Amino acid sequence: MNKTTLAAIERHAIAQYPDECCGLLIRDGRRQRYVPCRNTATTPSEHFRLAPQDYAAAEECGEIIAVVHSHPDYPATASEADRVSCEASGLPWHILEVRKDDEGQVHKGELVTITPSGYLAPLIGRAFVHGVHDCLSIILDYYRREMGIELGDYDREDGWWDKGANLYLENLPAAGFEQVSQLQQGDIVLMQIRSPVPNHAAIYLEDGVLKTDPDRFPAPGSILHHLYGRDSRRDTYGGYWTEVTVSCWRHQSKISHHQPPDSMTET
Repeated sequence: MNKTTLAAIERHAIAQYPDECCGLLIRDGRRQRYVPCRNTATTPSEHFRLAPQDYAAAEECGEIIAVVHSHPDYPATASEADRVSCEASGLPWHILEVRKDDEGQVHKGELVTITPSGYLAPLIGRAFVHGVHDCLSIILDYYRREMGIELGDYDREDGWWDKGANLYLENLPAAGFEQVSQLQQGDIVLMQIRSPVPNHAAIYLEDGVLKTDPDRFPAPGSILHHLYGRDSRRDTYGGYWTEVTVSCWRHQSKISHHQPPDSMTET
């Protein structure tokens, strides 16, 4: 990274403080430059969501070669969400620390670069970041790792359940799921928590075992899920979780069609 590019990143990070700045490095011919982008995260002082329109506009200007963002008042060490998103992007990530001193001046700090290395976040204990680590992410990762089934990726806006979207019911059938009445290992439990539509989902673990995390003790009859604002975890499936359950879904690869599939009445 040349000095001109680094200086542009530093100016943007300081100008956006106390929010995280975000942007892209592009290569236009032999020239490398920084393209500032908008951070549309609902909590911009803690996370960033690079505006898709800005990404598309940068692509039209040149080859995207890296993602950039800042950590206000926090070390430039990559968070788990940073590492996961870096892997998904397939690009290097540059993270710049910026801090305010006792006199109220904002200064740049350390710049850290990470690159895709095959990192996989644990299924249990991951921190919540909507769109990166949330209840949908845990389902996609479980099916990918534990069952070898790729369900794809789904863009979603934080708070979609209060904005007219119905993410799960709109996508489960198209992804190969059918509604069932009795749970088996790996089924999806769909829940509705203080929302007009089903807005939370979990994986039912009949035997309580995660094959890709064999050191974990078994927790039969549990659900693996990632509740909003909390770390991902397993909980015994009963009580409150059954009260907010509205339907259960099984992937077509686990259904025998010699008999009609079960149906379930919403509770």
